[in-house]
Amino acid sequence: MILYYYLLGIVLGLSLAGPPGAVNSIIANESLKSKLHGTSVGFGAMSADFTFFLIVYFLRAYINISILKFIYIIGGLFMLYLGIAILKSKMPSKSKKGNYFIGLSMGLTNPFQILWWLTVGFFLLKELSIFSIVGLFSGIIIWIFSFPYAINRFGYKYGKYIKIVSALIIFIFAMYILYSGIIIFL
Repeated sequence: MILYYYLLGIVLGLSLAGPPGAVNSIIANESLKSKLHGTSVGFGAMSADFTFFLIVYFLRAYINISILKFIYIIGGLFMLYLGIAILKSKMPSKSKKGNYFIGLSMGLTNPFQILWWLTVGFFLLKELSIFSIVGLFSGIIIWIFSFPYAINRFGYKYGKYIKIVSALIIFIFAMYILYSGIIIFL
């Protein structure tokens, strides 16, 4: 079961780190300079994720079941919205800045990242396992090393496939979270 939760977390981490967006735009641009530049932006954004994880981890014991069902439903709807936004988004643009602190500040101020941790993050800790969180961060680490390498090596050639797979995975998790939230109502 531990391996299952860990692998599930990796898949979710990859699907969340992969979609085009502000952070990946900066990572892509910086990766054209060097893999290290792109990876440093990714580590900054992941540091923001870890900060939010700690907040959720210590708050989870204070959230009762009646509030939790709303959090799950909001989280599921948010994941559906995120999946649709991924499919509609354009490929990463070219920006002029990027390093660890840019990634960190973008992550700490990103309302989507904050909302994700306050909804889906709670779900992962309450319904799955801490091993899913370890897997999630493993997936993010895999992404922040492999994406800059791929961009540096191949450019933007495969971006549309990343979008489709990421959106599909996010839709699956959205359905699972919504189902869990509805079951709590019953």
